[in-house]
Amino acid sequence: MRRTVRGAVAVILTATTALVGWDGSAGAADRTDVAWSHHAARVGSGSVAPPSLQVGGSAWVSVSVATLWRSPDSPRVVDTPALANPARIQEWLTDLTLTQRRALNGHADTQALLGDQVRVVRLRPGWARVAVPSQPSQLDARGYPGWVPRRQLTARPPVSSPQQATVLARTAWLRTDRPDPARLFRISFGTRLSVLGEDDRWVRVVTPDGVVRRVLRSAVVLHLPGEPALPPSTSSLVKTATSFVGLPYLWAGLSGFGLDCSGLTWLDYRVHGITIPRDALPESRGGTPVTRPRPGDLLFYATDGLVHHVSMYVGNGTMVHAPRTGQRVQVVATSSPTYTSEYAGARRYYSP
Repeated sequence: MRRTVRGAVAVILTATTALVGWDGSAGAADRTDVAWSHHAARVGSGSVAPPSLQVGGSAWVSVSVATLWRSPDSPRVVDTPALANPARIQEWLTDLTLTQRRALNGHADTQALLGDQVRVVRLRPGWARVAVPSQPSQLDARGYPGWVPRRQLTARPPVSSPQQATVLARTAWLRTDRPDPARLFRISFGTRLSVLGEDDRWVRVVTPDGVVRRVLRSAVVLHLPGEPALPPSTSSLVKTATSFVGLPYLWAGLSGFGLDCSGLTWLDYRVHGITIPRDALPESRGGTPVTRPRPGDLLFYATDGLVHHVSMYVGNGTMVHAPRTGQRVQVVATSSPTYTSEYAGARRYYSP
């Protein structure tokens, strides 16, 4: 359930960016899962220091998954791995007990992926309050709001490129840019990065920090900036949603590491180039109301008139959804008694 509110390709660089070569150090992320030091190619502005975060300015997520917290005091001790750079998402989720997972309700609200743009709303020591424009929300017209550790953001504008790579595996290893690439950390389904080059096995990408990395060609799809990673169709929407079957529910989850109900629908539509609201309640108020849902339409469920859950219709009287903490993404019959008694209508966000 979800709360209702709350081989190579030429790179086109901007006038201020250039490939500056091997710099001898690529930051803390390089040391994760790597027992030896190495060099990393960096695309950027030479020796010029990266810009600092500014209220009213843009920033970009510089970790695999950044969790947006209700306040800087919301994270618990057990959440420490999720606050790091690089974020240790799998370690965090593995260590959480069922009770601690349930308690995320009231502490965290959503997440943003590596490379996602945010608007800086407020700054305080160690923290930034941001709004995520790609996640429409009734809580803030600028985008979904929340607090993120400053260390997980960069104000460096992204490198321009004639191609983007979007991850379509649940998670994929981001690796060093070497002939024998070493694993650094996993990045999520839906992550979009600028492409520097490709061959039959690897795609060379540029991170928001301007560092060149590699990802398996089989884990991504290449496309033009501004175009969807997957052409939208009812079959593709359903195929993408059902590819997450078995993934554990995570309150506020918006990645291949864990999803909540509206995170599943939002992330699916994102890779198809369609922006929908982040939470179930505003999702239930958008799109086009339909009386007979077809595959890809969203189904909503309410208690006392207040929508609290969303699923996707997959056809033949079944739906795919992320039910609640302690359960996994699953396909169930729409005729299940729990859901028929709470059914509150369907909405269509894609029409061929």
